[in-house]
Amino acid sequence: MKILPKVAIVGEPSAGKSTFFNRLAEQRKAIVSETRGITRDRLYSKAEWLGREFTLIDTGGIVLKDAPFSKEIKVQAEIAMKESDVILFLVDGRLGITEDTLSAAKLLKKVRNKVILVVNKIDDQTLLGDAYQFYSLGFGDPFVISAIHGIGIGDLLDEVCSRFPKEEEIGSSDDKSISFAIIGRPNVGKSSLVNAMLGEERVIVSSMEGTTRDAVDTAFTREGKNFIAVDTAGLKKRGQIYESIDKYAALRAMSAVEKSDVAVVVIDADYGLTDQDQHIAGIPLEESKPMIIVINKWDLHEHGQNEQEEYKKTLIKWMPFISYVPVVFASAKNKQNIDKIFKAIEIVHEQAGKRIPTSLLNTVVRDAQLANETPLFKGGRVKINYATQSDTYPPTFVLFVNNPDFMHFSYLRYLESTFRTQFGLTNVPVKIIMRKKQTGGFKI
Repeated sequence: MKILPKVAIVGEPSAGKSTFFNRLAEQRKAIVSETRGITRDRLYSKAEWLGREFTLIDTGGIVLKDAPFSKEIKVQAEIAMKESDVILFLVDGRLGITEDTLSAAKLLKKVRNKVILVVNKIDDQTLLGDAYQFYSLGFGDPFVISAIHGIGIGDLLDEVCSRFPKEEEIGSSDDKSISFAIIGRPNVGKSSLVNAMLGEERVIVSSMEGTTRDAVDTAFTREGKNFIAVDTAGLKKRGQIYESIDKYAALRAMSAVEKSDVAVVVIDADYGLTDQDQHIAGIPLEESKPMIIVINKWDLHEHGQNEQEEYKKTLIKWMPFISYVPVVFASAKNKQNIDKIFKAIEIVHEQAGKRIPTSLLNTVVRDAQLANETPLFKGGRVKINYATQSDTYPPTFVLFVNNPDFMHFSYLRYLESTFRTQFGLTNVPVKIIMRKKQTGGFKI
């Protein structure tokens, strides 16, 4: 798994953070389409420049209710310093230096080597003089841009990418451990669950410094199998102002999911389903990461099997994109069904690592086309000529097609369902990539 560099945007509301964020995120729109079925949390987005991917964080999406902006920007700066490799300090070139600008600059000087000063809203040459005053902030030469018109963005991104650390890979084929991240909105019982999973009859092997600045990953053995609980330090933090902020919880979850094999999404059975449960469950989906859902605090309900089935139906209605995901009803407090959580983690991890023989894959694709014809287009019918598996975690299949532009998403869903059924991938995401068949290429 590749750990992407993180770039945070910090600045006043008037600086144009949203426009700037959308401009940078737009660079990748042609490469990755919006995931179906979920509301995207725009606090973060993948972005790309000249083949280098990174995660873009808009700290401006973090708003403290009834708090003055000076407090908000302090929280923004602290999160940026904590979570990112590069900080883009965005200022309003027309407004000039304000007290809030000076306050943010004072905080960011603690990590001066991470900071790039960006002066926005310089739409033409006559406004360049407005940018000179920002030299006094002490971050060196500012990058002068217009986010709304795209001026100066390329030079800025060149500088951003030059500051990234060396690309880091997490895990290898020799690593037999299964890493999992426990994620969920605040107060659903994540800490209690990780304590229950690391509890009795477990041998703690070591604590390892994680990629996230203060994250600790805890390696342990259970029944002879090796596991790594990702970012256990982040789960146990208390009393910090931004730990109670819903959107920060989503950001923290994204970081943990990125470096894990399996995501464990925790939902509070006693509280009911919320929009943020949906957002956080969407994080592993967007990352094409295997996941399970744990309905915690089930001990507070005198429920039988029928009630569990009804709850699952409600859950899938609320989050239709998780219909294939295993659901475990548990109680961290009473250590109820902890064994079932581990079993579900092992199942999805095993499925996600499956390799399908190419001959079998092409037989299934051929039979699928015979059973359900591909879409028509002017001049013919879409034809899948050849298929191969390009990757695991998740299982990723490449289809060589005569005219991929006319392949309908509903047919891809049909193939996805077929692959899950035929190859024993019933509980994991399946990725399908289409390539245009070259002349004289393979045929099924």
